[in-house]
Amino acid sequence: MASATSEPALRRRRGSSPPSAGSSNTVMNTAKSIEKRLNPPSSGRGTSSQTGVATTPSSRQATAQQSVNIWSHLLGSLVFSGLGFITYWLYESAIKPRYTSATGADVLAFGCFFVGAFVCLGMSATYHALTNHSPEVARWGNKLDYSGIVFLIVGSYMPALYYGFNCLPGLMRIYLSMVNLASGGGCLVVSWFEHFRTSQWRPYRAMMFVSLGLSGVVPVLHGLTIYGYQSLNERMGLNWVILQGVLYILGAAIYAARWPERSRSSKFDIWGSSHQIFHILILFAAASHLYGMAKAFDYHHGSLGAKC
Repeated sequence: MASATSEPALRRRRGSSPPSAGSSNTVMNTAKSIEKRLNPPSSGRGTSSQTGVATTPSSRQATAQQSVNIWSHLLGSLVFSGLGFITYWLYESAIKPRYTSATGADVLAFGCFFVGAFVCLGMSATYHALTNHSPEVARWGNKLDYSGIVFLIVGSYMPALYYGFNCLPGLMRIYLSMVNLASGGGCLVVSWFEHFRTSQWRPYRAMMFVSLGLSGVVPVLHGLTIYGYQSLNERMGLNWVILQGVLYILGAAIYAARWPERSRSSKFDIWGSSHQIFHILILFAAASHLYGMAKAFDYHHGSLGAKC
């Protein structure tokens, strides 16, 4: 009798958890699902685009599944590294004579972006090329992939903050330190140390990368209060930075939603999957950021020059 009455009471107690606890659990579960999606099976198996369930494809199918992911970022890595070398080679012969106020700091700012793009895309291609080798190699490649993301985000913020706060060097140093040391350094730590790669740390890893991606929002909002939209757009190529962010978010949303393969059964198990679309959008986002950097450089060192 006591057992019969205690069970409903226990159910009532379990069902009466406060709303804040439910909201917290929702956030944590969402972060876990994002992290799980970012870590595909690494035991030499493929993943069905339709169901997300691990399968064992033939070697031919496995190669086809990864070919777009590998080549899109491998070629992108080579293109951005080539553009970096060309820019450096032209600096003394063509750029410096036209933009006489340019300095080595501009070379460093552009160099950070080119290195970040090269490392990110190169490590991504390496990971996808080796992911079916063995679980151990796949885990190592996954660490490289995460590290590449950090390099690209930090490398993109460097020139944006340098040109956006060029007239406020103290504030620029604060924001650069915040992005590089706090956010970027923290993400590298949780990417490489095995203690932080357990399932218990999965939501925190996801939230740290989200925080790194959003760490540039605060400086931009601060810059808007100082300069206004039009002036900040000229100073840091803000329109193109925003387009870059939109492309990244769009790619991540498509990847997380597993579209279009979710809506069309088995049609995208080899070509045109959400992961491949995400890779292509990353290339367009990086190109957008580079164009914005060039616009900002021209504004600061053009014939009229930026007014502080």
